[in-house]
Amino acid sequence: MKYVSTRGSAPALDFEGVTLAGLAQDGGLYLPAEWPQFDAAEIAAMAGLPYAELATRVMLPFVGNSLSEDELGDLCAQAYLRFAHDAVTPLVQMNERQWLLELFHGPTLAFKDVALQLLGLLFEKFLARSGKRLTIVGATSGDTGSAAIDAVAGREGVEIFMLHPKGRVSDVQRRQMTTVRSPNVHNIAIDGSFDDAQAMVKRMFVDDALTGDLHIGAVNSINWARLMAQVVYYFAAGLQLGAPHRAAAYAVPTGNFGDVFAGYVAQKMGLPIEQLIVATNVNDILHRALSSGDYSAGTVTPTATPSMDIQVSSNFERLLFDCGGRDASALAEQMRSFDANRTMQLTNAQRQSAADIFTSSRADADDMARALRWAHDGAGQTLDPHTAIGLHAALTSELSPSVPIVTLATAHPAKFPEAVERATGMRPALPARVGDLFAREEYFTELPGEYETVRDFVRSNAAR
Repeated sequence: MKYVSTRGSAPALDFEGVTLAGLAQDGGLYLPAEWPQFDAAEIAAMAGLPYAELATRVMLPFVGNSLSEDELGDLCAQAYLRFAHDAVTPLVQMNERQWLLELFHGPTLAFKDVALQLLGLLFEKFLARSGKRLTIVGATSGDTGSAAIDAVAGREGVEIFMLHPKGRVSDVQRRQMTTVRSPNVHNIAIDGSFDDAQAMVKRMFVDDALTGDLHIGAVNSINWARLMAQVVYYFAAGLQLGAPHRAAAYAVPTGNFGDVFAGYVAQKMGLPIEQLIVATNVNDILHRALSSGDYSAGTVTPTATPSMDIQVSSNFERLLFDCGGRDASALAEQMRSFDANRTMQLTNAQRQSAADIFTSSRADADDMARALRWAHDGAGQTLDPHTAIGLHAALTSELSPSVPIVTLATAHPAKFPEAVERATGMRPALPARVGDLFAREEYFTELPGEYETVRDFVRSNAAR
């Protein structure tokens, strides 16, 4: 299995190479040169497998010669040991049509754990082979940071510098990052938005002053290996709802587009998916792009769903590449224009191809609160506000009533207690395994939102 850049001028790499590289040298994102395919019989044979075995089966075509099936199976078994539910990503029925896919049973209570617990192990294994060190730089709108830090804290050969926008993540999200005391963990609070932090991270990958000195890697969903691991839970849910003989739809609260793009990959691999519903808050660049072709970045509006307060969704580039006929030179020019002007119009081919599987929905604060109350009062489920954005999209879908709709529950409600309490009158408690979070001491560095300052901090504090 070879991987190619969406912008066409970076070298093709194998799975080990793309895992350690993160972003391509030309600024693009890596994708498989072709999508692996499962036929109906192969998908049917996956029914009933324990999650780690299912993960091994689904991901094996992507790893090529980088890992044997036994090696991948061992890593998957290790990755999911710390999940609080034996099913890892249990599927819960809300009514005759609506379902929840609970992705928050990992150590940091968010869906990012499902992929990042595996990614930390992949880093450690590949670095041990080469004897090299990896300096991870990442940006987080909340959950990626804590999940990535938990996954790599104390691991050999790797250290992490995680940027978060100061004052724009929840107290629980921040503390899950900043209370981890490990010599290979560096937390940075920057003045600015998540988009500012993400732009800095992307710039570091192509900054010769940094890459000439350090081997830079990524844990954001720009890293293919992380996105690959998210494909598995679409298969897990689809199989429980009757795949390959029955298709389901998925409503996905979306910021950086990685979680819902994983569903697109599952569909490309043969999983029957009726529709992928991209659920946004008022920072609705993805809704505008999919509904009208207008991919124009505005000003980020802070909301009660901070992980979705994004105006530039990195993984959308992967979809534009695939839906545009994989024309890398055209996509590179399209992205250069967007980087310069902060606006882009999707081509007819991109819009039409995306419309075959995607639709979108926008929710404001009132929509979110109504969905929280519907789940709490009508279905006995307490959701986090991001999941409520997804549920709003599911409840307002115009799909046939015969199609089951799965809302991806992306975080434990206790990560956002104020928003949940305002809508439902009930304040969710943290699970016992993280119940002492607010008693722990915090460690982080505050920096201005200036690229050179942040880059120099990384360079001067990174281990050699």
